[in-house]
Amino acid sequence: MEPAQIVKADANPNIPAFGPGDTVRVNFRIREGDRERIQAFQGVVIRLANGKGPAANFTVRRISAGIGIERIFPIFSPLIESLEVTRRGSVRRAKLYYLRGLQGRAARIKEKTLPRRARTQATTQE
Repeated sequence: MEPAQIVKADANPNIPAFGPGDTVRVNFRIREGDRERIQAFQGVVIRLANGKGPAANFTVRRISAGIGIERIFPIFSPLIESLEVTRRGSVRRAKLYYLRGLQGRAARIKEKTLPRRARTQATTQE
């Protein structure tokens, strides 16, 4: 019997659809002793792992002071306060590990553009 059948994990409603290459801001609740605070972590999603079950997680990478920092977040965690997709990336890979070896402008990801029809509909709705 699989763990997903034993424990029914409810999806976190604060997490919208996102994928590799997207730039996201994750607001994560941190407990320090008896206090609680929210820490924001913004970066590029370099992988989604372990499917759609309770063990599913994603890795976010950012560069801070010239050093690459990666953080793994479980998708079903109740400690994720919110996730905001700030930019949609257009990539051809599911795992973006090659970004680890790149710096600066070489590590940029193209922004996903909407099809022409969807673009005109989006501007008329605003």
